[in-house]
This record gives sequence, structure tokens and C-alpha cells, in this order.
Amino acid sequence: MTLKEKISLMSGHGIFKYLLRDGGFGKRVYPGGGLKRLGIPEFKFTDGPRGVIIPGSTCFPVSMARGASWDLELEEKIGEAIGKEVRAHGGNLFGGVCVNLLRHPAWGRAQETYGEDPYHIGQFGAALVRGVQKHNVMATVKHFAANSIENSRFKVNVKMDERTLREVYLAQFKKCIDEGCATVMSAYNKLLGEYCGQNRYLLRTILKEEWNFQGFVHSDWIFGLHDTIAGIKGGLDVEMPRAKYYGKKLLKAAKENEELIELIDDSAKRIIQTVLKFTRRKDPMKYDKSLIACKEHVELAREAAEKSMVLLKNKNKILPLNVDKIRTLAIIGRLADLKNTGDRGSSHVRQKNIITPLQGIKNLIGDKIEVKYDDASNIEKAIEIASSSDIVITIVGYTYEDEGEYIKIIKEIGGDRDNLSLKEEDINLINSIAKVNQNCIVVLIGGSAIIMEEWKDNVAAILMAWYSGMQGGNALAKILFGIVNPSGKLPFSIPKDSSHLPFFKKDIDEITYDYFHGYTLLEKENIEPAFAFGFGLSYTSFKIENLRVHISGEVITSTVDVSNTGNKFGEEVVQLYIGLENSKIKRPKKLLKGFRKVKLNPGETKSVSIQINKMDLAWYNPKLKSWEVEPMIYKIYVGSSSRKEDLLTTSISIT
Repeated sequence: MTLKEKISLMSGHGIFKYLLRDGGFGKRVYPGGGLKRLGIPEFKFTDGPRGVIIPGSTCFPVSMARGASWDLELEEKIGEAIGKEVRAHGGNLFGGVCVNLLRHPAWGRAQETYGEDPYHIGQFGAALVRGVQKHNVMATVKHFAANSIENSRFKVNVKMDERTLREVYLAQFKKCIDEGCATVMSAYNKLLGEYCGQNRYLLRTILKEEWNFQGFVHSDWIFGLHDTIAGIKGGLDVEMPRAKYYGKKLLKAAKENEELIELIDDSAKRIIQTVLKFTRRKDPMKYDKSLIACKEHVELAREAAEKSMVLLKNKNKILPLNVDKIRTLAIIGRLADLKNTGDRGSSHVRQKNIITPLQGIKNLIGDKIEVKYDDASNIEKAIEIASSSDIVITIVGYTYEDEGEYIKIIKEIGGDRDNLSLKEEDINLINSIAKVNQNCIVVLIGGSAIIMEEWKDNVAAILMAWYSGMQGGNALAKILFGIVNPSGKLPFSIPKDSSHLPFFKKDIDEITYDYFHGYTLLEKENIEPAFAFGFGLSYTSFKIENLRVHISGEVITSTVDVSNTGNKFGEEVVQLYIGLENSKIKRPKKLLKGFRKVKLNPGETKSVSIQINKMDLAWYNPKLKSWEVEPMIYKIYVGSSSRKEDLLTTSISIT
């Protein structure tokens, strides 16, 4: 290959010509690389992670919702469906494995990741990678790294110490790389003073040398690279979506500086090997257009929505609703009949067939119950309807205008949230309805934690429904009326007050990320959350007992007996935490290190085992630049949430 040919592989083929032709972003796959003379195929990019963003694709619940399912088998199935649809659209590179950490719930793009815990996020990211890549689609894990503020993403410099970086912000990326993820997308922000897209420590030292990553790194789009020589020396292999700093500028720089040629050779080799690996393998099936939003995928989207919804409160077991005992049902709120699937930036899945909550409920109950719908534009009318109804379902929360990718064109939409509570009109609506009807059920729509202290004690039930995809309305109806038993658990903590969270400012030039956040911070400060990490109610009851631990070589196996002590089929999430209270160094009180979702019929008991490796107990020693297992007494916690009262405990000694 000539030098010019090698460099031609290292960028996308443009974006603006397609935007003008298509009238917007995301309506096609975007090609890059490739070399006809040698038969090297192009990589063909499309985005996610709610599904393929090209119009007509299946719109799944957002990643945060799927994280609340705690169901890795389900996530892998979703990955397979996405992989099939990528291929059916003519693509082979999916940029939708987002494993950035939810450090603070105000983060606008929280909905694109899976939660606040690195272990939990890493497991879900790896499951998505497995599914997508089964269909010879290159998966991209993003945004590498420390991307947890939206409005300042193009400028903010994120500072942190080495342990925080390794243990909290990189561990989930490492899990995806170990799973065989083909490509990595760099982040817009700076890390430790250098833009991530040209950050040598991040891309070369850690990713390519220490982790032995063999794939290629591509930039985030349009603003992901700032300097030609810094980019190639830093370890960026591909500039997307066009050659602004690579291309002619890189060719000129290489002719003037021969030491760059070896780096260009390495990038070209990575690109060729990765693309050929995925394009030359035998396909497991044929990929025609009939796969796009096919019946099987739409049903999978409904199942994901059902398994993701989290029941947070159920006073006097008002839920599930009984069709035969209700004459009038009020459905109130501006979001009740809105097609609301979340962010409308780069993750927006363009799907017309979206079932709203109102539609879903009507689809299920038909004419068995009189339904009174009001959008609450006139609160007095809404209160009047509520007061004359047997049950009131109040649907409130957010839309793409309130949170998501920050877009400023004609007006500002999305971005980071200023307030973690509901809007004042929603709070007023809930409290006003609760005064006139004690059977008020609140359904929350959103992508992250919502503080509820202003109203949660006044209502009968609270259900977190997320941005639940194209089948969200049907899934919600099945949950409300008990056809499906809720099994979701929170993938983050919900605080009682925003002051209990780390410092956050959406317009900021520099910020330091601390070692503690989420449940680790709340436990460190002995602050009780409103709702704990891993918490979620069911329509049945479970009992977890008889914890026993067995150590064999490097493997630690924890086993419990889980029983369904109620009268409905249900699914329980068994969670394993490792207690670190005896550590001589700064560490959380406990950390999630394993989980399993188990299905149980009424009266059924199953033994559930969770295995971890001793190295899962390790901390990163920055002085020795190595991972170490501290010899001490570790506690083993197993139960249904991170709450102390939900956990069995025992101890093990590691020497």
C-alpha cells in the first residue's frame, strides 16, 4: 500500500453531503475506510444504543431501562436483534455500546448508559457486545472515557487520581474489551489535561499496551479530534466522520516526519485486520429488510420494557389493578398520550409505531372500564376528573426537551438537568390529585433518578417506567393490571436531597471526579437514600436464606436458597456485594460483584450460586502500577438490594 492509501483508511467519507441529501442525520449508514484496489471493504457506521437509528428500526427501551432489568440474557438478545438490523440496513459498525458511568443523575445522557455501578455497567456492555457481534457487526464501546457531563462535553477537563480512573471509570470499558469489542470511540472531553481523542496515556498506554486491545479507535463525530500530530501520536486510528485533521494534513505531516509512518502503519493494520475479521467471516443467516422491526424484535422490545419497569411503592397492594373491580379509570398527565422514547440526538431511533401509555391501557382493557383521559393542561378539570374516578394513573416526567444530547440550533433542547425533581406543575398535579383521590398511582417517565420527597408519601403507588421504547405503553398496561409481575431493580440510588450527591455543574471548564459516588458515597456518609441501589418491589414475595460460601483455588462461590413465598410467578434479582470495611486503604463499604436473575413459580425454591474470582476483590496500587488483593477479612453480602436489611452476610478470610 502507498502511504496515501494507508491514510485513506483512517477517516470517514464525510457527513455534510449526506446531511444535505437526506435532510438530517442518521438516515443511512455512514461509510469510511476501504480500498477498492486491494478489496478492503469499508466500515459502515450507524449509531445506537436504543436500536439502530436508521428510520424504521426497532426502538427498544433506553439502556438505563435495560440496566434496570438486571437481565444479561435479555440484553444479549437485544444485541442480536440490533446486529441483525444493522446488517439489514447495510451496516457493519454499530456505535451504540455506551458504558459511561452515571456519576450524577443530572447528566443529560444518563439514559444512554446502564447505571451508576462499574461492575453492573460492564456486564451489560459486554452482553450487548456479544449479541451485536454474533452477526458480524463491529461493536463500538464509548465514550472513552470519563464522559459524564453533557453541556460541557466539548471543553471540560476531567481530573481524578489514578485509583479513581482505574477502579471507577475504566473498569467497565476493560470488561467490554475483554469480551472482544471490535472498536472504541473516544470521548469529546479532556482527561487529565488532554483531549480524549488524542490522549496518549488513555489510548496507547492503557488501551493498546496494557489491555492489549487489537481493534481500532475512532473519534467521536465532527469535534472529536483537535490536532493532526497529537491525534496519530496519541493513538487515534480513525477520524470520524471525515478527514479534517487526517487525510491531506496527515499525509503532509508524515512526509515531513518519518517517525509518524510507523504509527500510520499500525493504525492501517488495525483497521484492515478488524474489518476483514468481521466481513470475511461466514454469516450465521441472511439479512434482508424484513428483519427491520419484525414481529420478533417488536415483541422483544415489549419484553424489555416489561422487565425494566421498577415498582418503588405499592401501598396496601393497590397494584395490580383488577379490571372487574374498577368502573372508572382516570389517566392524567401531559405525557400520557405522548410518543416519548427519549433523547432525539444521535441515539434517536426513528420509529413511527410507538404505543403511548394511554394507547397501551386502552389496548388491554378495551371497553371493560370507562377511561377518562385528561392531559392536565387545565389542572382544575384534571382534579375534577380525578375526584370522580375509582383509580387515577398520573403520568409525569421528562421528554427529549428536558434531558438528552445537548442540541442548540434554533432553540436549546436536551442537555443536563438543572433540577432533579419533577417540574413544579407535575408536583402540583400529583399533590392536588392525591388530596381528592387516595388511589393515585404515579408513573414516572425519565432516564435517571428523580427526587420525589415533595410528593412520594402522598400517593398510593410509584412505578418507574423510563423511556420504554416503541412497546412501552403495552408493557405498562400489562404491569399495571398484573399480567406481568414487575421485576426491575434500580440501577442507581435515588437520594432524598441533591446535596447528598457529588458536585455537579453543567457549564464548567474543569472538574475533579472523586472516588465515591452513588451508593458508595451515600454509605460512606451514612446517608439513607429515598430508594436504594438494586431496590424494586414485586407483586409476589421472596425469601432469600441459607447463605454459604465455598472457596476453591481462585474461585469464591456464594450460594443462597431463593423461594417464592407469594401466589404469583415472579423474578428476583439476587445481588452479591463484597464488604470492604476492614480495608487499610480508602475503599467503599461494599461493592457489587455479582448478580443473577431467577424465575420462580409460587412455592418454588431454587439454589442460586454466584461465582467471583479473588482478583475481583483487587484494588489498583498506583505506586506499583498493579492490581492487588489485600489480605484481610472480607464480608460477603447476598440479597435483594443494597439495603442492609435486604442482605444476608458472612465473612471470608483472604491471605
